[in-house]
Order: sequence, then structure tokens, then C-alpha cells
Amino acid sequence: MAWNEPGGSGNKDPWGGRGGKDQGPPDLDEVVKKLQEKLGNLFGGAKGGGSSSSGGGSGSGKAGSIGVGLIAVVLLGVWIFSGIYIVDEGTRGVELRFGQYNTTTQPGPHWYPRGIDSVEIVDISQIRSLSIGFRSSGAGGRGAGSSVGRESLMLTQDENIVDIKLAVQYKVKSASDYLFNVKDPEVSLRQVIESAVREVVGKNNMDYILKEGRAEVTAQTREHVQEIMDTYGTGLFITTVNLQDAQPPEQVQDAFADAVKAQGDQARAVNEAEGYSNDIIPRARGKAARQMAEGNAYKEQVIAEATGEASRFTQVLTEYQKAPEVTRKRLYLEAVESVMANTSKVLVDVKGGNNILYLPLDRLMNRGTSSNSTPRRPVENFSGSRTQSEPRGRSSSRGRGER
Repeated sequence: MAWNEPGGSGNKDPWGGRGGKDQGPPDLDEVVKKLQEKLGNLFGGAKGGGSSSSGGGSGSGKAGSIGVGLIAVVLLGVWIFSGIYIVDEGTRGVELRFGQYNTTTQPGPHWYPRGIDSVEIVDISQIRSLSIGFRSSGAGGRGAGSSVGRESLMLTQDENIVDIKLAVQYKVKSASDYLFNVKDPEVSLRQVIESAVREVVGKNNMDYILKEGRAEVTAQTREHVQEIMDTYGTGLFITTVNLQDAQPPEQVQDAFADAVKAQGDQARAVNEAEGYSNDIIPRARGKAARQMAEGNAYKEQVIAEATGEASRFTQVLTEYQKAPEVTRKRLYLEAVESVMANTSKVLVDVKGGNNILYLPLDRLMNRGTSSNSTPRRPVENFSGSRTQSEPRGRSSSRGRGER
């Protein structure tokens, strides 16, 4: 039964009525007055018991108003101070107003109205890392880790499979884009890296990727990933892309190692052959050049000797035409002198007597020790005069012919 129904209990008035009479709705001013009295008593207002004068009631109401104002000032101060925040260096503050992006604050102290705005701090200086094809298991994330085949195995242009492992480092360049444009930027980045590196690997041969094309692969991958992330508006910046490992799949690594060893042996054999070629060819060329030079020298020598002989013969012919008898006798004597200069025995023909055989013993004894410069002894000629047996070469004959 409701309290205000006819026949109900009359002393259950929620507005404080205790009379037995049926009363109307309570006065709102009276309710406020009672509330002020209670607050005034709480903050040191009038503590009167029993009856109180009208002056005391007025003082109690005034003290209650001051208490309410003080509470309001304290609450306002707490609210104001609670909205102060500081953005550290290397971070950015993103302010949201009723959950919607409002502004981005720079490092330093700032204030926002709490309850209306909210702030999220984003670290834009931290270098973050992401691994593709493997997961680090060592302390600090630097161990060798385990391979993830679904990420690392890729198909090349020549239809071979390679195992690629990448380590990507990135950081936040736009705090607002990082928070609001993409639901999970790290997941998007991983998927974009996988797509980009598969595209780059699919455009190159296996040998190029495993050997000289490692730097080119990482550069192209970083360029493609950054372009796609900028298109998505993720607010991420790719700092480095490192190719940790590039090798054939584990199932064919032994065969590939044999092939690499064979290629190394081939390269070694080629280098040895080139070294031998570089050694023997210059020698052969030098020998050929020396033979050519010797041939040209011999040619010049023969031509010069032939020219000299022809000139000498011409000069002798000229002298012979002038004095045939004298020239003929001189030629005979020179011929005999040149023949006898190389013999160790001298036979002198004397008219009207016996032939004399002259043996130069001193010359025979010195022949074995000094064969190049042997002294000549004078011998008796057919006229009895002494002549020097010194041999005369072609130069002497040529000189005489020239006189």
C-alpha cells in the first residue's frame, strides 16, 4: 500500500512529515534549507540543539553556503590540475575530444579538460624491429631463433626456391596516422614486407639473389614497403632492411653445397689457367721480340758486310785496272799471309838450295796456354828479308785496297 493512499499510514512521509494529518507535497525550499544545515554542521557550522533563534538559523545558513563554495573551488582546482600533462622529448601527445582526434602536441607541458578530452602518448624516436622468416629466441631478441617456412620460402624467376630471412627496423613518423588510420600497423607492416620481398625475389634469378644481388634485393624491398605503407597512411617509416640469410631450402642444401664447391673449383682452375697464361704469354712474346730483333740485326749485319765486300771488290777492281801486276802480286801476298798466320809450321823455299822447315817451338809451347793472343816471330821469306808474320784481316786488305 502506497504511503499516500487513503487509509495508509500517515507517518511514512518521505519528505520528513511526522504529523498525523494528510499533508501536501513538501516545499522545495525547505528541502534545500535542510541540506544546507547538514553541510554546515559537517564543516563547523552552528551546533545548536533544541530550539534556535532566528539569528542562529541565519548564521548556520551562511556558513553552509561558504562550505559549498569551498568544496566547489577545491573540486575545480583538482579538475584543473588533473588535466596537466607533460610530453617528453622524442614523443608526441595525441589529444582526443569525445573520442575523436583533435590535435597533436609537441614535447613540453600541456593541459586538456579531463572528462572532455583524453591524451595518448606515442614514442616516435624508438627504433622498433620486425623479423620476417624467423623468430628470435636469444636474450634480448638477438638469438638465431627458429625458421618460419611459410614466410621465408619464396619462388625465384628461374623457378627455384630460396629461403629468405629479413630483419626490418622502423619507427613512427606520424602519431595520429599510427593510432587511427590502420587498426594494427605492425600486422599490416609484416604483410606488406612479405608481399614486397616476394615480388622482388620473383623478378630475379636464384644465383643473383644468393650472390651479388643481396644489397639490391634489400634496397628494392625497402623502397616498395615504404611506398605501400605511405599509401595506407600507417604513419611508419622504414629505417633499414637487413638480409639476414639467403640460401636454398634445407632439403637441398647438401646438393647446393656440392654445386657451390664445384663452382669454386671451377673458378680456382680458371684462375690458375689465367695465371699460367699471364706468365707464359709475356715470355713467349718477349722471346719472339728478341728473335725478331736478332733477325733484324743479323739482316743488317749481312747487308752491311755484303755492301762492304762489294765496295772493297769495286775498289780493288779499280786499282787492278790501274796497275794489274802490282795489284795481283799484293793480293797474292795477302792471301799467303792470311793462310800462314793460322799455321804452326813455316816452310821457306830458297832458290838454288834446299827447302828449310822452320818450327817455332816457343809458339808451339804457348799455344795451349794463350790461344787468343800468340806472339808472332819473324820468318825468312823467299827474298831473305825479315817480315812480321802478324795476320792481316779483311780490314787490312780493305785498307790497302782503299789506298
